[in-house]
Amino acid sequence: QVQLVESGGGLVQPGGSLRLSCAASGSIFSINAMGWYRRAPGKERELVARITSGGSTNYADSVKGRFTISRDNAKNTMYLQMNNVKPEDTAVYYCNGLLRAHYDIYTRNYWGQGTQVTVSS
Repeated sequence: QVQLVESGGGLVQPGGSLRLSCAASGSIFSINAMGWYRRAPGKERELVARITSGGSTNYADSVKGRFTISRDNAKNTMYLQMNNVKPEDTAVYYCNGLLRAHYDIYTRNYWGQGTQVTVSS
């Protein structure tokens, strides 16, 4: 089975920093694009940042200049460096990846279980 597991969430003060990680594990044949999404209370899930297998990135306007997405293909791990966080960044952050497993002929969309980020003083 393929799994995406997030880590690094927690409580951080406004203006502070946090680094999220997403590790893909299992019988992985290939990983295409990966991304971070978030869902704030009472809001729809939204894309935060996305990175292709080649390293091209795109960001939500609300996080541009503050968040940086990266990945280590050798470790099947993706990161989200969050700097100068704001209370409105409070949400559950989800890892997403387009992966193909060794036992599958299709590339499928996988999700992590989510990690809570709370920005508060």
